[in-house]
Amino acid sequence: MRTVGSGRRITGRRLASAAAVVAIVGGSAFLSACNKSVEGTLAAYADDQPAGVLYNRGLGYMNAGKFNDAIDEFEEVDRQHPYSEEARKALVMTAFASYRRGDYDTAIATCQRYLTLYPGSDDAPYAQYIMGQSYFAQIKDVTRDQETTRKAMNSMQIIVERYPDSEYATDANQKLIVTRDQLAGKEMQVGRYYLEQRQYVAAINRFNVVVTEFQDTRHVEEALERLVEANLAMGLVREAQTAAAVLGHNFPNSRWYKDAYTLLQKKGVSPENFGGAVGEAFNENSAT
Repeated sequence: MRTVGSGRRITGRRLASAAAVVAIVGGSAFLSACNKSVEGTLAAYADDQPAGVLYNRGLGYMNAGKFNDAIDEFEEVDRQHPYSEEARKALVMTAFASYRRGDYDTAIATCQRYLTLYPGSDDAPYAQYIMGQSYFAQIKDVTRDQETTRKAMNSMQIIVERYPDSEYATDANQKLIVTRDQLAGKEMQVGRYYLEQRQYVAAINRFNVVVTEFQDTRHVEEALERLVEANLAMGLVREAQTAAAVLGHNFPNSRWYKDAYTLLQKKGVSPENFGGAVGEAFNENSAT
């Protein structure tokens, strides 16, 4: 048998004794590791609290205007009790708290998550409304890009169409009027610029959008008169006559109609509806 060090033999009895020691030491280490694992697991859940306690604490912070603290509590509900009813409510309240503190992107993202997870819940209209409000709060003046305005309009339109009986429908309708007027104003601002630059085709395209898509806004009278101007400048007399006819029929006392009528008189023609997109924009009301 092989010798080690001084040449003394390692007997079978010594090997067995050494193995026993190793087993004892290894067993102790294993038990120690298990104990630490159990202790770590218990520690991880030691601070868990009932979902209702966390949720109500979050509401308390909300009422006190401490939105960051409120969000922390609502997120704890989701972390500790992810499948509870309180977790569902906490998610929409997180969106509202984010909206209140001006973090609109987070509010929108949270609402989108909520609507994906709980599309048929009682709070779905509320989540949709918070999302619309978050877009609405970011609307810029008409000289700037209006993509956010369009998103606000679409969000409010969903409330009106899907949740017409909800408590948010009335305000959503009011904000729809504002967003549509804003988008029409943007088209007018760009259309006037093109008209001044004598880019008549581009101008006509913008004014046509106002007449056909935003005819319920305060900009439609001017848009029709501008169509008379631009079409006459291009020699499109019939199109100009049509725009003036629609303007006169729907807004006979408008100063814009008086201007349009004067422009046609200078060309020796009168308002007459020859149809087309503009002529049919107001349906039967556009007939002369």
